[in-house]
Amino acid sequence: MDYKKLSLGLGVFSLALGAVELFAPRRIAKGLSAEGHEGLVKGFGGREIAAGAAILQAPGHSTAVWNRVLGDAMDLTALGATARKSPGNRLVWGALAFVAAVTALDVATALGLDRETGKALPVREPATA
Repeated sequence: MDYKKLSLGLGVFSLALGAVELFAPRRIAKGLSAEGHEGLVKGFGGREIAAGAAILQAPGHSTAVWNRVLGDAMDLTALGATARKSPGNRLVWGALAFVAAVTALDVATALGLDRETGKALPVREPATA
């Protein structure tokens, strides 16, 4: 698998998602039953754009992709809180499923880039008695 190309795709995706979050925060917040949190949506959009720009600057380096994983954790936390507040909102559950899938892709890409660049954590053999 070409993890560098996958990373480039994630970078473009981040820019597009960030732009949507920056330019339509009220609509997103309303759909997710999170009215009053438009500023948070905009902040997440800015983070996405920064992540996308960092990935596009160095698509072969895993650090920017790992930063996306941290952003995914923030998104999942915020969506989880929203799901507790509005458990019947199907858009929230869809967003949670989508972000979980993207998180898995981000982790796989970051691990693949780590392996390709030799930055993977060493595997220790169990000690023998």
